[in-house]
Amino acid sequence: MTAHADLRTQLDTLTTEAFRPELAEIDRLSTLDIARTMNAEDATVAAAVAAQLPPIAAAVDAIAERMARGGRLVYAGAGTAGRMGVLDASECPPTFNTDPGDVIGLIAGGPSAMVKAVEGAEDSPESAVADLTALEIGPRDTVVGISASGRTPYAIGAVEFARTRGALTVGLSCNAGSALAAAADHGIEVVVGPELLTGSTRLKAGTAQKLVLNLISTITMIRLGKTYGNLMVDMRSTNEKLRARARRIVALATGAPDEEIEAALAATGGEVKNAVLVVLGGVDGPTAAELLAASRGHLRAALELAPTPRR
Repeated sequence: MTAHADLRTQLDTLTTEAFRPELAEIDRLSTLDIARTMNAEDATVAAAVAAQLPPIAAAVDAIAERMARGGRLVYAGAGTAGRMGVLDASECPPTFNTDPGDVIGLIAGGPSAMVKAVEGAEDSPESAVADLTALEIGPRDTVVGISASGRTPYAIGAVEFARTRGALTVGLSCNAGSALAAAADHGIEVVVGPELLTGSTRLKAGTAQKLVLNLISTITMIRLGKTYGNLMVDMRSTNEKLRARARRIVALATGAPDEEIEAALAATGGEVKNAVLVVLGGVDGPTAAELLAASRGHLRAALELAPTPRR
């Protein structure tokens, strides 16, 4: 059997690659009917993710434990899956004030593959090894391999190599019984079913990956104390909109008047979390920084250490 024939046989077994004869004449439908069909397909994705919440939660707890000790979260994937990882990683610094090196997105083919498809790159597990070697992956780190099919060599190679370095590994796929999930410490298999366009896993599978990565990064950051309730108190104020949002967050967290909010932000160099502690804890800027350092960045714990917290 040729290599192509063998791969075709593999694809025939994947739910994400299945052909749907009932949609074979979708191109004959009106634009509105096609839109309704696609929308109905998308509505099923959240339920598929819900079925995987227990393994997702277990993975998040393990990731947060390592990141609390200085570890990094690394996503590795090809094509749409890789782009989803890079997207999630790139949004962590402005949202949670993480260092760019804390959450990293690797895509097969390198950064240029974000905007131009490098299809052959996904076939190289060696590239994944090289990418992770460059990052000096170690036991405190987590590598999340992402692949709709669950068979992508780049993603599997990343997970397998990361395990040899003692890193925690997570395999996110959209097929049950995937090689990627089997290779990882934590397997997450969101089975969204066949795509509207046969094999176009940028659709439901891509949406599922985005939802799961939202869960992983957001809940990990909550566990790390990057929020106060549902407020982004660790956000970076890098433009006028975000500076206005920072003031709104301090107001929502404290109920303080504008003058007190401005004074607190001035005393803390614009750091939202510190400003909230200044207001609610009744401390000055340097003391707020000390209390947060002693509490490993957890605002609620820092408030417990404040001498006269406002209740």
